[in-house]
Amino acid sequence: MRNVTLKHLRLVESAARLGSFSAAADANHITPPAVTMQMRQLEQEVGLPLFDRDGRGLTPTAAGREVLLAARKVEAALAECRDALVALESLDAGRVTVGVVSTAKYFAPRMLAAFAKEHPKVELQLVVGNRRDIIAQFEAGALDLCVMGRPPETGEVESHLIGPHPHVIVGPPEHRLAGRKGLTPAALATETFLVREIGSGTRTLMETFFARAGVQPAIGMEIGSNETIKQAVMAGLGLSFISVHTIAAELSDGRLVVLDVEGLPLLRNWFVVRLSSKRAMPATTALQDFVVAEGARFLPNPPEVRAG
Repeated sequence: MRNVTLKHLRLVESAARLGSFSAAADANHITPPAVTMQMRQLEQEVGLPLFDRDGRGLTPTAAGREVLLAARKVEAALAECRDALVALESLDAGRVTVGVVSTAKYFAPRMLAAFAKEHPKVELQLVVGNRRDIIAQFEAGALDLCVMGRPPETGEVESHLIGPHPHVIVGPPEHRLAGRKGLTPAALATETFLVREIGSGTRTLMETFFARAGVQPAIGMEIGSNETIKQAVMAGLGLSFISVHTIAAELSDGRLVVLDVEGLPLLRNWFVVRLSSKRAMPATTALQDFVVAEGARFLPNPPEVRAG
């Protein structure tokens, strides 16, 4: 298919969409004989007929459908290129795909909404997933920016601090340890913990915290959602090591309490990251600058973290 041209592909698309070579000729501002000649050349190049002809007009053959699919993919790639070129000239014509780990969904939408108000013509796409999935898409180049608690350790990554990210252990208000002061990690050795999946940032941080204290917490249930974990803790199924930014509402209305454990809250940070090898369009750069400068004010501000 070395001799296939963009004109060939566009004529195939027009003929399939409009149902005749004459209509395709009108749509592309050429004569019907010219379309017939181009289609004959293309069929010789492909080696198979591209259309069946009957009283109702043209119907793509199996080969025609494959060429039509290729034509549409080429047009999509050209449209993406056109958008990128326009974005090079104007910030307000860009598109940014942002990946956030699931814990960041408690503040990232408000942050993006504030940016969108300043740049209403920038198209934003938000992708939420667990750390493993977001990193996989990030390293594949599918995401322009990511918000996460720990930048990937592989590849060329540019990361910028957003703000602090505290973690605590929570339980239901009626838990026997609620209100106790100065609990040691060892005092929690017999407690049941509800945890995120292996590989999540929160799970890794919890395991590191207890390992340093020489404690092996009892895992009662592995749950892939912070919302479900909170509901399970409130139901009395166990305790959880969790980001403070996911529990602001529950702390405010007393549905959860923070246990006063030595060494907690454990402070980490939020970062916005991008692949340094991936070309950043103006819209991406503008959003990154906005997140670095303004992102901290969108972080949830729960009541003072204290026992009980």
